[in-house]
Amino acid sequence: MGILLGQLKWLDDTLGSLVLGLQTLPSVCWLPLAILWFGLNDKAIIFVVIMGALLSISISTRFGVNNVSPIYLKTAKTMGAKGLNIYTYVVLPAILPNVINGMKLGWSFAWRSLMAAELIYLGAGLGNLLQTGRELNDMSLVIAVMLVIVAIGLLVDKIVFVYFEKRIEEKWGMKNA
Repeated sequence: MGILLGQLKWLDDTLGSLVLGLQTLPSVCWLPLAILWFGLNDKAIIFVVIMGALLSISISTRFGVNNVSPIYLKTAKTMGAKGLNIYTYVVLPAILPNVINGMKLGWSFAWRSLMAAELIYLGAGLGNLLQTGRELNDMSLVIAVMLVIVAIGLLVDKIVFVYFEKRIEEKWGMKNA
């Protein structure tokens, strides 16, 4: 979606503001709609999590596409690149840092969405454990669960996203001296 919004001006003019506007909507606001569509089950939570991540990834990708240096595109065309090759060898590598950044943001929005949905939907999860701590008036349980949520968020960032960022820096020669 982000690539299409970045490449097609008419699509960005018509749907770009809608995507940006929907991104400002807190993810938990999708839960009532998801429950109406899917019922009170895991599918509703998955929908909320996807909506929490999808829009921020799309916006970051669109930003990346809009900011690909025109000199890259002109150089590729001068060297004979056409159509899909321009996207595969020029646009995609140029937008990868923005995509990874969007994925980091998407992960954080999705993680928050999951916790919020679990607070509302009674299932086995950290959100439910947090709710149990509140109901039992157990501040130590609430704080412990909050620390676990933060630790998981940081762990995913360090294991997944830092790895991909380093790989992109090494592969595309973007390492700062």
